[in-house]
Amino acid sequence: MARSPTPTIDPALDAAALLRRVGFFGLFVVVPVVSQVARRASVILAPIAVVLLVIASAIDGRQRRLGPLGLRLLGSPAFLAGMLVVLWSALSLAWTPFLGAAAERLANLVAVILLTLMGYLSLPDRMRSANLYLLPLGVTVAALVAVLLGLFGEQLMRGSAEDDGALSRGLTLLALLVWPAVAWLRSRRRDREALAIALAVAAALAISPNLTQIVALVVGALAFAVTSWRPRLGVLLTAAISAGLLAAAPLLPFLARPVGAALFGPLAPGVLSLKSWQKVVTSEPLRLITGHGFETALRGRFAGLVPMNAPTTALFEFWYELGVVGSLAAAFALYASIRRAGRDNPLLVPGAMAAFASAFTIACIGVGLTVVWWLTAIALTILVFVAIERGQFRTSRPKISRLRRIRDGDAG
Repeated sequence: MARSPTPTIDPALDAAALLRRVGFFGLFVVVPVVSQVARRASVILAPIAVVLLVIASAIDGRQRRLGPLGLRLLGSPAFLAGMLVVLWSALSLAWTPFLGAAAERLANLVAVILLTLMGYLSLPDRMRSANLYLLPLGVTVAALVAVLLGLFGEQLMRGSAEDDGALSRGLTLLALLVWPAVAWLRSRRRDREALAIALAVAAALAISPNLTQIVALVVGALAFAVTSWRPRLGVLLTAAISAGLLAAAPLLPFLARPVGAALFGPLAPGVLSLKSWQKVVTSEPLRLITGHGFETALRGRFAGLVPMNAPTTALFEFWYELGVVGSLAAAFALYASIRRAGRDNPLLVPGAMAAFASAFTIACIGVGLTVVWWLTAIALTILVFVAIERGQFRTSRPKISRLRRIRDGDAG
């Protein structure tokens, strides 16, 4: 009697599968959890996890090649507009007063973009559900860690200069990653688990004294609800409001300052910040065209070029550093990206709009333009959404009764 042939075992494929699992565990679990206690966790651990995914794809050849779809991405209006922003940032080095710091920050920006592209190409066209279920697990554990730190960890974290502000950064990452986690669970028809994760993250943010993440979560939830109710309306509103605010940012202090003065008084810190923004716009109107150069919004405060109470938001920094060319290109890239995301898998669109709205809200409230950990958080959120989108290839299995009817009909 002949023996049945034994399946061929390829150690290389097993090693690639192990590296890919470790990489996804790092992105989906380790980075969100460790970010609650370490400021540099996302900057250090996320690139390591992406490199593991790249190595795994190089071993088993499951990476996405630059075929028609890849070339379509590189030639899309959103990508080209984003590259125009990077190019204009590089050109602004010619007139920035902080050349060394600006060149370093631009190098960090390019490195994050290249890392994101490498991660995008290394993700398989068909993602295993077992890997994607690590995402809600990581978000849940990170939320629980954040709750414990918010309740009992204040004294432990207070004496460590290294971990100062780590929880705030970790909660910011949670406010972004909760939406792809919810979108993935809803696409698997696990609505109860999705609601539980959203409530856990909301509890973690509510304990924190920082209102930035809470406001971002509320805005994201509103975008999620509107898009779930009317998908086209939700996508249109998210794209139009985000891009419109960025494009019309120099007009905002002239419109918002009278309202703020009437509500909070003319000496309120926010109103005085808007007054400083008005002075910046009116004192050098020609600079609205070219901008003052990369890295001037932050370092200019300490050099006397920018008022110390000027806003620390992406809306102000885009226009101050890159002028009309960079700001309008960024606004168009943002608008095109949101509209493009709204044409993808319908089950994921509400979560994508919520993530866009949350990220834009955080950027508007107080995150700098090119802070490395913030760029890494955005890149990580993009890769997570790409991963769950590539996990939507399975269709629902037909019921047994239906199969029997089909079989009986064929037999008859």
